[in-house]
Amino acid sequence: MRSLVFLALGLWASTSSAMERVSLDMAVRRALERNPSARVAQAEVRRAEAVVREVRSTSLPTLIGNGTYTRLDNDRVLSGRVIAGVDQLAANLTLSVPLINPKGWAAWSHAEDNVAVVRSSEGEARRQVAYAVARAYLSIVAQRRVLEAMERAMVTAKAHAAFAGQRLAGGVGNRLDVVRAEQEVAVDEAQIQLLIASIVRLREALGVLAGAEGPLEVEDAATLSQPQSLGAALAETDQRTDVAAARARLRAAEHVVRDTWTDYGPLLTAIGQPFYQNPPSLVLPLTGWQAQLVLTLPLYDGGLRYGLMRERKELSEEARIGLEATLRQARSEVRGSFEAMRRADDSLVASREAARLARTAEELATLAYRAGATTNLEVIDAERRARDAETLVAVAEDTARQARLDLLVATGRFP
Repeated sequence: MRSLVFLALGLWASTSSAMERVSLDMAVRRALERNPSARVAQAEVRRAEAVVREVRSTSLPTLIGNGTYTRLDNDRVLSGRVIAGVDQLAANLTLSVPLINPKGWAAWSHAEDNVAVVRSSEGEARRQVAYAVARAYLSIVAQRRVLEAMERAMVTAKAHAAFAGQRLAGGVGNRLDVVRAEQEVAVDEAQIQLLIASIVRLREALGVLAGAEGPLEVEDAATLSQPQSLGAALAETDQRTDVAAARARLRAAEHVVRDTWTDYGPLLTAIGQPFYQNPPSLVLPLTGWQAQLVLTLPLYDGGLRYGLMRERKELSEEARIGLEATLRQARSEVRGSFEAMRRADDSLVASREAARLARTAEELATLAYRAGATTNLEVIDAERRARDAETLVAVAEDTARQARLDLLVATGRFP
């Protein structure tokens, strides 16, 4: 069993060394370029820009060409004069220019507001993708730290088991000590196998998030920005992408409410039409043109405009409530993350001190056992405490890094 564990560790180490290694910044950058969620958000921005062009078209001139060929059974004759030939060809161009179009102009402006909203939403999608990548990255770093602690614990347990075996062979030990020591080695080996499986899954998850075709390995250290004061952190919440998106939605909704008057405005359109008619008729010469001014004034629509006005006001109020809730949530996250970071740092200091004391106790217990002053129960207990303390240090380091990441994300400073 032990040979299989060492073989697995060797294969895992060789696979890790051959795997592509990325830094945190590189992983985030690749995810923002390749992750499907980020790419869909970018496509939504382009779609919103296309909608602007669609809506704008109703406020710009249009030019349409028409052509008609007509075949009659025979000439139409009136008083010996052909008034409609057997073959007729007609063509015209229709130029339509909106002169007064307040509703179209407002729709154009609202579509541009929507682009700003979608761009803000894209920023929020990118933030969430970067956050997921960073959490996966830091989780791999933490699991590797735990694995290193477990490997050290297994080396110590194997040395103790070997010494217990030597004592038994020399006639000064007993079988119970050997069994206890080998049991501790087996426990360490089982936990190492589980940790390797966990790291493999996390690497695959990081590769998927970063848009890679396979798993990704992380560098040994992940550098995060230094924390700031709570007051400064709270002040930066206004720059968060979700807050910016909520504020953009509110501005767009208020703009729509302000432009409600355009539903009551007139529409004035100029139409010009040159034409060609062959053969000419009694009412149409061979060539000519005509021009029109068309005024459209909405008088009564069954109450549609009043309903639209109420709907827009309620949507504006919903956007205002959403902004207030988003700001409240953002500030709550900053306060919670700042306090969690402070507590995590204190916990890390205490965990490192506990690990130092546990290693000292393990060394003393081992010396006492080798001198025959105690049993291996004290040694095994000390080994377990040292292993747990080393694991706790790795967990505390991860908690501190995750707390810093949460604070950066809460303040809008990541990525």
